[in-house]
Amino acid sequence: MPQESAGILMFRRHSGTIEVLLVHFGGPYWLNKDAGAWAIPKGLIEPGEAPEAAALREFQEELGTRPRGKPRPLARIRQKGGKWVEAFVLEGDFDVATVRSNHFTLEWPPGSGRMCSYPEVDEARWFTLIEAFEMILPSQRPLLDALVDMEKGGSPEGAAALPGS
Repeated sequence: MPQESAGILMFRRHSGTIEVLLVHFGGPYWLNKDAGAWAIPKGLIEPGEAPEAAALREFQEELGTRPRGKPRPLARIRQKGGKWVEAFVLEGDFDVATVRSNHFTLEWPPGSGRMCSYPEVDEARWFTLIEAFEMILPSQRPLLDALVDMEKGGSPEGAAALPGS
């Protein structure tokens, strides 16, 4: 059975355009990767945990702050590796200078016997939607499409700032 994760796509309206908050993974594998290596803050849903609760918990674990407001369902996608992601959307703001991520331990270099600690998230950044389509993991691009669709259908003011409007 594929693993299931939940996460939050936070967005804000800034200078007449929509921006989304994406995170860059920590650790040696992601160190020199940029375009196509950013994602929404997300993580595994624990047994018996509701997806929305998992999304809020993961946001706090990866960024150090619990978001304000009530997330709304956005989309359910299947990532390249087979993992399902239940994504929620939340309009809000976050100071990217305040990232305080939890850490994980990894043997690095492999086979060295040396255990190193790395932050799960080493950076968060606001991107315009056009930038985000380039920077986000390809398997998470449908989440940006869902946000565009939601904004076009639900907010004419927001849709005017979206690509293709």
